[in-house]
Amino acid sequence: MTVHVDAGGRRRAVEVVRVGDTYLVSVDGRDHELDVKEIGGTLSLLIGTKSYEILVGPAVEGVMTVHVDGVPVEVTVVPATPAAAGPVRPSAGRPASPPPGGGPQQVKAPMPGKIVKVLVRPGDRVEPRQGLVVVEAMKMENELRAKAAGTVAEVRAAEGVSVEAGAILVILE
Repeated sequence: MTVHVDAGGRRRAVEVVRVGDTYLVSVDGRDHELDVKEIGGTLSLLIGTKSYEILVGPAVEGVMTVHVDGVPVEVTVVPATPAAAGPVRPSAGRPASPPPGGGPQQVKAPMPGKIVKVLVRPGDRVEPRQGLVVVEAMKMENELRAKAAGTVAEVRAAEGVSVEAGAILVILE
């Protein structure tokens, strides 16, 4: 699920997916792999090789102050409404939202892994949140699901095959 966050004077679309002990976070369509640990009430956040110390204050009237390496940033989570949402961008590891007026959904591998099971075939009709492909990554199985109803146009995944992050596995129309 994508939430919209106002932070530092900018609105950002943020999607977070937990994958084992790490998180795959998409911010405005740019993907990041995060490792987060709590140490004495403070969060230690590792993005690539850069480490950040995060301290989250209580929310007051919907606004919370998040200290990033000691620098305060006011953060507000924006209620989900079509007007607040703005354009939706696809993110790796999650099915893309159909563009306005319809269009194909591309289901992509969230990270390098191995296809464990293909749950659909071309021509199958799928419902929102229906499982399409199971990918094993970092010793965890992740079921990738349809974002919206559609028909399977193409299956590019095959059981037992290794895939790279961002590889298109299924296309829905």
